[in-house]
Formats: sequence, structure tokens, C-alpha cells
Amino acid sequence: MASWRAWVLAVRVPTLTAAVAPVLVGTAVAARQGQFRPWGALGALVVSLCIQVGTNLHNDVLDFLRGADTTSRRGPARATQSGLLTPKQAAAGAYVWFGVAGAVGLAFAARYGWPVVAAGLLAIAAGLGYTGGPWPIGYHGFGELFVFLFFGLLAVAGTTYVQAGSVSVLAIAAAVPVGLLATAIIVVNNLRDLETDRAAGKRTLAVRIGERRTRGLYLGCLVGAGIVPVVMRCVGLVEGWFWLPWLTVPLGVALIRAVWRVSTAAEYNRSLRRTAALHLLFAMLLAASLV
Repeated sequence: MASWRAWVLAVRVPTLTAAVAPVLVGTAVAARQGQFRPWGALGALVVSLCIQVGTNLHNDVLDFLRGADTTSRRGPARATQSGLLTPKQAAAGAYVWFGVAGAVGLAFAARYGWPVVAAGLLAIAAGLGYTGGPWPIGYHGFGELFVFLFFGLLAVAGTTYVQAGSVSVLAIAAAVPVGLLATAIIVVNNLRDLETDRAAGKRTLAVRIGERRTRGLYLGCLVGAGIVPVVMRCVGLVEGWFWLPWLTVPLGVALIRAVWRVSTAAEYNRSLRRTAALHLLFAMLLAASLV
């Protein structure tokens, strides 16, 4: 057995807020509709975390085997690349976490039927296919779209569904800024790894569109997330507290400035952590504005 520290490194604990944020917002939507269900919210959180952990472990293995994670990478050390876990250990860990997500999902399926099964299978398949399979999503420039769909739309809507039994327009609208800020996290990650990914033949979106446009994409994600609350207010989905997420504007502006001129590995990693913090804080304030 590898040490617990190796598993913590492989799980990438600082990124797990991306799995928590959509559950907070989806639960807030359900609560606003008078259909908050504690066990549903807890189950959604477990599934979301398990799928992200499973995806992180699976990526750890495949990025190492495909040559994307080497000693020259600028990000934090990876467990498989560092020799702290063998590929078999990390892959087994991934399947265990996906299995737990599947087991909890089946419990939901007993009540809500095939939509839960379909969404769960799709999420697990996407997690495995992000770096695995014959056409890995992350290696062909679709990583950002994957994150927006699964850590934004599907996660928020799914959390609402397992409590309310349906998905409202409000759930979809609230999912958009959550997905955009989750996307901003992967944008910084891919911007940092642009050169090593290019050398390894990993054609991320950052590799495809270049450094300057990737920085512009980060700007667009943050600005877009900030615009959504006022749009929701204008169409009558929310009331007077819609502006609460704007309390994150100072942090967002500071991050845009930092990412626009960041160059060193330490600066990239700091911006990545702060973007994850922005994502969680924005989601908390958005959830508060809904309830």
C-alpha cells in the first residue's frame, strides 16, 4: 500500500471544490422551490466528489503513460509520475471511486429512474474518456467543454433533480456561471502546461489557440459568470439579492490581471488555487442569493 500522502497528492485535494460548488447551487435551487432533501443533497455531493476523484486518479495514470506528465512539467508533482503510486495502484483507486459513485447513483435510480442512470453513466464514461480511450477528450481540445458541461450544467441540474424530481429553467441558468468558473480553472491549468503539453502531443485548447487567446478565454469565463446574475434578474428568475455573487468582483479583477501577465510556475499555481477559491466563493454567494 502506498502512503496516504501519495493518495492525497493523486486525488488533488485543492481541486475538489469544483465538485462541491455545483452541489451547493443545485441544492439552493431545490430549496428555493421548497423541495430541499438533505439525503438527496448529500448523495449528490458524494457522487460529484467520487467522480472527480476517480477522474483525477485516472488522469494521473494516463497522462504519465502518454508522456504528458514528465519531470519538466510546471505544475505540482503527480503521484504516478513521481513514482509514489504505480499505474496499477492509481487505476485501481480510480475504479473504486467510480464504483462508489455508481453505487450511490443506483440508489437514486430506484426512486428517479432512467434519467439518473443515464446521467451517471455518461459522467463516469466522460471521466474515463478525458485522458483514456482511443480519442481522449482532454487531448483534442475539448477539456474546457467537458468541464463546463459536467461540472456546470449536469452537476447543478442533477443535484436539483435528485431533490425536486425535475429540472427547472432556474437550475439551468444557475449552472451557467458555475460551469464558466469551473472552466476557468482548467484554462489556467492548460495555460500553465501549454509547452509541455505541446511537446507531448497533447492538443489542449490552449495548445490549439495559443497563449494570448487562452488568457482571453479566461477573461471571458470570469466576465460571463458575472453577467449571468443580472440576466437572471432581468428575466425574473431571481429577486433583489441577485447581486451577492458580485462581491467576488475584486478577487476576479485581481485574478484577471494576474493571469494576463503570469509567467512562472509558482505564479500559475497560485492563480490556479485562487481561481478554485473564486469558484467556490461565487457559488456560495449565488446559492445564498437564491434562498
